[in-house]
Amino acid sequence: MATTDLDVPAHHWTGTDPQGHWPAVARDLCGVIGEDAATHDRQGDFVTDAMNLARRNGLLSMLVPSELGGGGATHAEACATLAGLAHGCPATALTLSMHTHLVAAQVWRHKHDLPAPVLTKVAHEQVLLVSTGASDWVSSNGTATKVDGGFRVSASKTPASGAPVGDIVVSSARWNDSADGPQVIHFSAPFSADGISIDETWDTMGMRATGSHTVVLDNVFVPDGAISLIRPADHWHPVWNTIMGAAMPLIMAVYVGVAESAADIAVDLAAKRSDASLVIPLVGRMLNSLAIAQDAVGNMVAMSDDLRFANTDLHAADILTRKTIATESAIDTVRLAMDVAGGAGYLKATGLERLYRDVHGALYHPLPAPKQEVFCGRIALGLDPIG
Repeated sequence: MATTDLDVPAHHWTGTDPQGHWPAVARDLCGVIGEDAATHDRQGDFVTDAMNLARRNGLLSMLVPSELGGGGATHAEACATLAGLAHGCPATALTLSMHTHLVAAQVWRHKHDLPAPVLTKVAHEQVLLVSTGASDWVSSNGTATKVDGGFRVSASKTPASGAPVGDIVVSSARWNDSADGPQVIHFSAPFSADGISIDETWDTMGMRATGSHTVVLDNVFVPDGAISLIRPADHWHPVWNTIMGAAMPLIMAVYVGVAESAADIAVDLAAKRSDASLVIPLVGRMLNSLAIAQDAVGNMVAMSDDLRFANTDLHAADILTRKTIATESAIDTVRLAMDVAGGAGYLKATGLERLYRDVHGALYHPLPAPKQEVFCGRIALGLDPIG
């Protein structure tokens, strides 16, 4: 196949200049983290060594602006880096994306002249942020009780990717007895805080090595200074528009990388088939699906304008529409890769069946297609996003 001078196959999406520093770091690490990817998947244990390697190579702070001590990567470069890492180990790439999307939301704040103190902490201490946002969403869960100087929080939060090596959990909880009606507090807390523990519940079909266990908060004291936002419960808030615009390009870039990896494997296997000429149309169809996924994520990256986008409902809807398109096309790419490979694709040794399981994880990131269609339909009709 035709390649660039950096030996990146022509059908690979980079989202940025392929000669950028951080995508190059990803390519250098791929072989190392890929060596144990299948073993971690089979055993369902966390990619501790790979995440430690990411930390040592500065990937935790790649998106932090250089003036704050970080790696100075653009949003596009971070997406390309995550897509590249997924070629070696999808679980590592997805775990890193969960941290990076929290950093991205703070970079958005920084670029809009809003306080973002966590960025210097990430840059100078290489702390790993663990998100519980998928379970929190608009209504959140758990209980927050007001006490002197802060809140006492009790909750079970799952999934929380990277929990086994996490430094700070970024979460929320319901404050039901607020004088203003039910509220949600958004906060961060160190994993070392009294009352925080991890319940190892993550046992799944795919992305098995992300360590996305349940974080348990048992009467944890959260000081007022650790609370970043208090908002009405059960109502859409602009913070979610910021998170969608910052997060989804990064997360979906991982699944583009998974689909690309599957396409690479399938093409290599097809070339070795005795009936290779019969699968040529399937190869073309597979690459069509891959291009749709790549274009959808590339468009998400462009719309995010290097984290300078306006956090409007319409922008969130446009991002989420493309999230659904990218999800469906990435899954279709890997399904077709299985067809292209033939019986060999069914063997664990080829790696395709693992990628087929991993790529289905895209379905479960906000918003799943049925909810996305309602969300976007409501916005198009001038209604509140969630009713």
